[in-house]
Amino acid sequence: MSDQAILRFDAVAPLRARVAAWRGAGESVVLVPTMGALHAGHLALVARARELGRRVVASIFVNPTQFGPTEDFSRYPRDTETDLALLAEAGADAAYLPDIATMYPPDFSTRIVVDGLTEGLCGQFRPGHFSGVATVVTKLLNQAQPDIALFGEKDYQQLLVIRRAVRDLDLPVAIRGVPTLRETDGLALSSRNRYLSAQERAVAPRLHRVLTGIAEGLSAGAEAGPLVAKGHAALDAAGFAPVQYLEIRDAETLAPVTRADRPVRVLAAAYLGRTRLIDNVAALRS
Repeated sequence: MSDQAILRFDAVAPLRARVAAWRGAGESVVLVPTMGALHAGHLALVARARELGRRVVASIFVNPTQFGPTEDFSRYPRDTETDLALLAEAGADAAYLPDIATMYPPDFSTRIVVDGLTEGLCGQFRPGHFSGVATVVTKLLNQAQPDIALFGEKDYQQLLVIRRAVRDLDLPVAIRGVPTLRETDGLALSSRNRYLSAQERAVAPRLHRVLTGIAEGLSAGAEAGPLVAKGHAALDAAGFAPVQYLEIRDAETLAPVTRADRPVRVLAAAYLGRTRLIDNVAALRS
């Protein structure tokens, strides 16, 4: 399949008309929001979308409101034609590629803020990030009007924030998480991995190994404090700097966990050189 087989929409009205026609014919629609620079992780979302619905729409929009003033909006990788070809090959029916003026007109003045879940973790180090995410995702859901929308679990805090916004605003869409896709050495797939030098790429999988070790320790009944301290030391020794956070949180509320008998997530964000890596793994404390 080539990119000629995929429908392309740049404006809201024709996208809505196409989705309405599909839904009117009894065909369910699944949305896969992306910022482009597609990799196998995104294509796994498309594959899962095809399992869950009859029609798949993927959006490509590099959202400026979720980047901080010192972050990499301008250098975020963009390759639209390659992305469209990959989406077509993966079986997406349509791509939605709005421009900034469509998403944020000059007098745009509305923001969505999700309290609680956005405090701590990435929210501490990226002020305004989750407001930008919640706002743009709400707009995409309203524009595309899908039955289901898929998000990767690598951005776990983001997934919970979106679920809460959709619940609180009574949006008629089911939000589904999809497990993180990884390289064979454990590194979570990310568009930002291409920023890593060869030496940094060799070190990067240690982040996942540290998280997995903590999760295994928790499941075996070990104390959280020593596990986290040991994990910090391992990341420091590997060359991650700074380690912004390495924490154990409740899997549903993201509340800090000391002892619990319910699922938790071990989450981390750390820099290798100029590249910020995030990852998380699930654990069940005994």
